[in-house]
Amino acid sequence: MSISTTGVLPRAETAAPKRAQRRLPSLRRWISPVVLVAAWQIASSAGALPPDKLSSPWTVLQAGADVARSGELGSAFAVSLGRVGAGFALGALAGLLLGAVAGLSRWGEALVDPPVQMLRTLPFLGLIPLFILWFGIGEETKIFLVALGVAFPLYLNVHSGIRTADPQLEEAARALGFTRAERLWHVVLPGALPQALVGLRQSLGVAWLALIVGETVNADAGIGYLINNAREFLRTDVVVVGLVVYAVLGLVTDALVRLLERRALRWRAR
Repeated sequence: MSISTTGVLPRAETAAPKRAQRRLPSLRRWISPVVLVAAWQIASSAGALPPDKLSSPWTVLQAGADVARSGELGSAFAVSLGRVGAGFALGALAGLLLGAVAGLSRWGEALVDPPVQMLRTLPFLGLIPLFILWFGIGEETKIFLVALGVAFPLYLNVHSGIRTADPQLEEAARALGFTRAERLWHVVLPGALPQALVGLRQSLGVAWLALIVGETVNADAGIGYLINNAREFLRTDVVVVGLVVYAVLGLVTDALVRLLERRALRWRAR
């Protein structure tokens, strides 16, 4: 008994701290951002970075506080978030449906994949004049730009995830008497889920890029409109504030998808 307790207990005691350590974020990831911000502040204080070219971090922080207190940042944030939400819903629905059709059917792939591959190579800036002719200068142009940016990465990953499902698992399910619908639900979709979540993360990143393009070219509200107004008055501090808001929103949405990924893929070996 003494051998078993001395051999097992230390392992059990050390396993929990190791798991806790893996869950804690590493402080080493903050070293390079802190160094970059410090170098930026030093260069600004020394005059190497003129204020009309790039404001110092302290000036940017003060400008962000002023814009937030005035309510301008809050209203711009709400408008941009609504555009991304509507565009993401449309793009995600289209990407999922088209990816499933092309992945599950040879005929679907032959009919859907060629036009999708052609459309996804078109640049956002090239589509803006056409969208303005179709939808005017209202919200529809910005929402459809975001939808396009979301749909293509999600389509590619869903299609690839379905096509690369483990054929041995499918054969085992077929041997066990599973119907096609049961094989789809229990084998194909769980196998495609990891790559679909990767596509979701990519789609959210592209969604913010598409929103930046739409709001900086043609907008009367939103974060991009705030940046354009600041550019007209040479307020580089407010321009940087808008860019930081875009970056933070992208990081937050990516973190939410990663949290969803950890919860949905608990079965996957770590």
